Amino acid sequence: MPNSSESRYIRLEFISGKNLRVPSGRIPAGIYVSINVDSRKCWKSVISVLLSDESVAWGNTVTLSSHVSPVLSMEIRASYEVDRMLGSGEIIGKLQMSWDELLGHGDESFDLSFPPIRDVCPSLTLKAAVVHAYDGQDSTLSDSPVYSDIARDTDAGHARFAEYATSGTVSHLNDAVQHFQLVLDQCPVGHPDHAAALTNLAYARLEGYIRNHLQDIDTTSSLFRESLALCPQGHPDHPSSLHNLIRALIWRHSKESTAIHIHESAQLCCTLLPLCPEGTYLRSIGVDSAVDYVINNLPVDASDEGIHLRRNVLELCPVGHQLRPRALATLAHAVHVRFNQRGSIDDVDEDIRLHREAVSLCSEGHSDRGSYLNNLAYSLVNRFNHQGKPNDLDEATTLYEETLRLCPVGHEIRDISLDNLGGALASRFYKRGDIDDITRAISLRREALTLRPLGHPHRDIRLNNLAHALQQRYDKLHVVEDLNEAIERYRESLRLTRFDDPERHGPLYNLSSALCSRFMHTQQNEDVEEAITLCQEPLATLPSLHPARWFGYRWLMEAHLSRYRILHDPADLSLAINNFRLASGHPTQGFPNRIHTALHWVAEAEGHQHDSALEAYQVCLELFDSHVMTRSSIVSRREAATAFRGAQSLPVDAGSRAIRSSNLRQAVELVEQGRGQQWSLASRLRTPLEDLTSTSPQLAQKLLELSKHLSHAQGAAGSAGPAAADQAATEYRRLTRQWEAAVAEIRGLQAFSRFLLPPSYEYLQAAARQGPVIILIASQYSCSAIIVSTSGDPHHVSLPSISLTELNNLKDRFARAIRHASIMGPKVPRNDLIVLLRTVWDAIMLPIVNVLENVLELKHRSRIWLCPTAAFTSIPLHAAHPFQTKADGSKEPCLEDLYICSYTPTLSALVRSRQMMKRRVTPSFGTIGQGQPGAGKGKALLAVDSELELVHKLVPATANHTTISGDAATRAGALQALEENTWVHLACHGKQDPTQPYNSHFVMRDEHLTLLDIMERDIPHAEFAFLSACHTAVGDEETPDEVIHLAAGLQFSGFKSVIGTLWEVNDAVAKHVVEAFYKYMFMDLKDGAGSVMDCTRAAWALNRATHAVKTKVPLEQRMVFIHIGV
Repeated sequence: MPNSSESRYIRLEFISGKNLRVPSGRIPAGIYVSINVDSRKCWKSVISVLLSDESVAWGNTVTLSSHVSPVLSMEIRASYEVDRMLGSGEIIGKLQMSWDELLGHGDESFDLSFPPIRDVCPSLTLKAAVVHAYDGQDSTLSDSPVYSDIARDTDAGHARFAEYATSGTVSHLNDAVQHFQLVLDQCPVGHPDHAAALTNLAYARLEGYIRNHLQDIDTTSSLFRESLALCPQGHPDHPSSLHNLIRALIWRHSKESTAIHIHESAQLCCTLLPLCPEGTYLRSIGVDSAVDYVINNLPVDASDEGIHLRRNVLELCPVGHQLRPRALATLAHAVHVRFNQRGSIDDVDEDIRLHREAVSLCSEGHSDRGSYLNNLAYSLVNRFNHQGKPNDLDEATTLYEETLRLCPVGHEIRDISLDNLGGALASRFYKRGDIDDITRAISLRREALTLRPLGHPHRDIRLNNLAHALQQRYDKLHVVEDLNEAIERYRESLRLTRFDDPERHGPLYNLSSALCSRFMHTQQNEDVEEAITLCQEPLATLPSLHPARWFGYRWLMEAHLSRYRILHDPADLSLAINNFRLASGHPTQGFPNRIHTALHWVAEAEGHQHDSALEAYQVCLELFDSHVMTRSSIVSRREAATAFRGAQSLPVDAGSRAIRSSNLRQAVELVEQGRGQQWSLASRLRTPLEDLTSTSPQLAQKLLELSKHLSHAQGAAGSAGPAAADQAATEYRRLTRQWEAAVAEIRGLQAFSRFLLPPSYEYLQAAARQGPVIILIASQYSCSAIIVSTSGDPHHVSLPSISLTELNNLKDRFARAIRHASIMGPKVPRNDLIVLLRTVWDAIMLPIVNVLENVLELKHRSRIWLCPTAAFTSIPLHAAHPFQTKADGSKEPCLEDLYICSYTPTLSALVRSRQMMKRRVTPSFGTIGQGQPGAGKGKALLAVDSELELVHKLVPATANHTTISGDAATRAGALQALEENTWVHLACHGKQDPTQPYNSHFVMRDEHLTLLDIMERDIPHAEFAFLSACHTAVGDEETPDEVIHLAAGLQFSGFKSVIGTLWEVNDAVAKHVVEAFYKYMFMDLKDGAGSVMDCTRAAWALNRATHAVKTKVPLEQRMVFIHIGV
């Protein structure tokens, strides 16, 4: 380089810096570069924020004259203030160099390295270029600052503190504290540098506290708080002031474990995070490490405030943050604890949702995947125990199996994984009875116990869980060795459990239940006495709404009941009944456990003839109603209703008990409340609101909107995938709470106090306004009938000639006789059917007819409605016939000679249909036929097209008439026809699904038209439907009292009058019934004469039609058609 450099200007462009590690380890507010040209002039870059990779970007330029000095001094410094620097900050690196060393890189940028800091060399990336004139547009030189004592002491303090940080020499710390204290003394309250002076002194003192060289943390914290108060929200130094206080609180918590400090740290983290942009050093090194500490050390607090704080902490870890899975898991744990304390299903659902997300963030190979899988499975088991959803148990078992595969021998949580899988298998054994499940469960739990030997702090849990599995096997197989081992294991577990352990109630209750079981086996009184004492201990201390109180009531009930069975002391029975009452009414326990308790109460009260039996039935029905209403889809409601062994007979048994208690009105109410529950729940969302609209139009509109949303939500709840289903269920419950709140508000109005409550007898009696309704009750305790008449009290008809067993036998014989008749020639006598119909007449219908004729004095040819229950639903009651000849040679009349018979699924269904009859519109008639359904969907129905033509000819010309058939008769086409027409005739294959009745369907060209499809339609203007298809009015075997079939579905969707079928229809002969029916139906409308089409004539028209075709249609094909509705 020539020596003419004195006359040149050199422009320096500072692009960036890297490896900018601060010697003291303190997080700076920013980094800057300074250049001293001589003793009088200097230049400083802007202060730029340090990034997470210890780099900085500047983009500053300066033009210097090389003649001023042959060398220049360049420094990298850390500033701890953004707004107003106190001193020059902490030095990171310093170099002296000649101008020639800077030049020679052309236009390219180059790195300038500085001496190492903690084994890393800081460096600057810059450009240096010669310019021939100074244009004055760059950053300019300023006069070198005149250092005050304040600045000098501050810089000396930073230097000594950096030396202490690297060497650990306490004298350096003392010197730094002394310098910073001198600065603070010179910057009193009101001085512009007071906050910075406070912070520097506090930071040095905190480092001494961390390294145990200083102990006074109170003064240090106070200094940070005072500094923060001087840098409020919006101040440039506010974020760093917040971080400093958080750091002090965290270190204090780490040494003192005081909850108040970790809670404040968490709250301050939530405040700080939004102020720290992603990628900054303060965010990644400061905030994230603080959040990590908070997540791992924030104590479990299941209060609403504690969980709110956990939610805020989760927000500190957005999606993609490495700490998010841990934050999700700790929030889930807090929610789980709150669920255990309060029993809210919303908490257990949120617990599962959080764990699902945590698992989704930990793919295969993630070190924590096993732990998160285990947590999710545990939460699913928890919900299964509370809500009884079998899918939860199946999913949990699968997850536990996967967890165990991830925990090989020697893994630190293998014992937990073994134990939990054993628990899931034991639960599955309890539900399904597979011996292999309980055998493996015990084996797994024995292995888990070996991994927690004597002296292990959690051995008590493994002992208790092994004992529980052994007891479950004893309950099924009654091997007394299992019971004795269980008791010994429970005792050992209890000895190891602290008296202040919040879960101590578990082994106490478990030992109590095992001692009860042994008392029943050995009749040793000391066992049952100890069992009672063990139950009373936790009940004396647990809060009144704690979910675990249910177990105390349950096992006290078992203990007193066990002793009553042996000693027959009435006091024990009374105490047992009282605990039945408490357990079934305990609000924070899940519905399945409460229902099981109430069912047990029913059985014991009936067995011991206790006067609480009727109360027990009422509690059962109310619990069932509440439980089923929590399910978010129509299908899952039926699953919930069928999950309880022995519960299917509950409505009729309740009715029988009320009859035996001489309370016929209550018998009608109980049977109605328990039957057709699925329809009752669904119909709540379609309640006519005309009366409410006239009283409170705002409330009516509110309920209408909520009902629509809720109806949509129950359809959406069948979403694919467990996570989506959980989310839909949560939304459904949220809407349900809003809907229930609106209903409660309506009940506060005068005249609406019983709005949507189980109907009273006075309401139900409206079903008999046009003729008596006969409820046929088939109970294990008695078979009888109740006749609800137009006015007055109901009438009881005892049916002593038939029992439930005989009724079930009669049902089976009918099924065989119908099958046999279907292969007989049309002229062959149906002797088997004749015998059976005579039995129906003699044992069932004749006693009822005697009351109708002699007590109610009902005129012949009047209308009656049959409302069969249980086994009665599968018997053609309307076809009851004496098949006898009188002395004068005339034939004894059958039921259909005497009366016009209709059926109704429930009394409420008939009342609703009558209420909707007010909405009359211009009639339109649609015929839907599908005789060629396609391969695999049934044989061709050759008579369908001719049947449709026949109907078309018989329908009055005044009705707008449309027909769809063949390729047009698709699922969508059929649904459209149902929605657009007030009268519908449907001829096709009908299929009743015996295992899932909501899948029962009409066979269309493309897809099936299912019962669920029909139920989702609301067609209030619909009037009449003739279902010329098989099995359209027969329910399923599992829940006969739910009356879930295609005809009932059409009635629910809006059709007030429906002709359905009880079994398979022969389309070749069915058209004779169809022709006769429509001739009678429209006989008064011939050539446009008469009044409007009237669907209430359907029962009479069917009665006449079946009589008219006796010579053409065999008996079983006349009996197959029944009328339902108005």
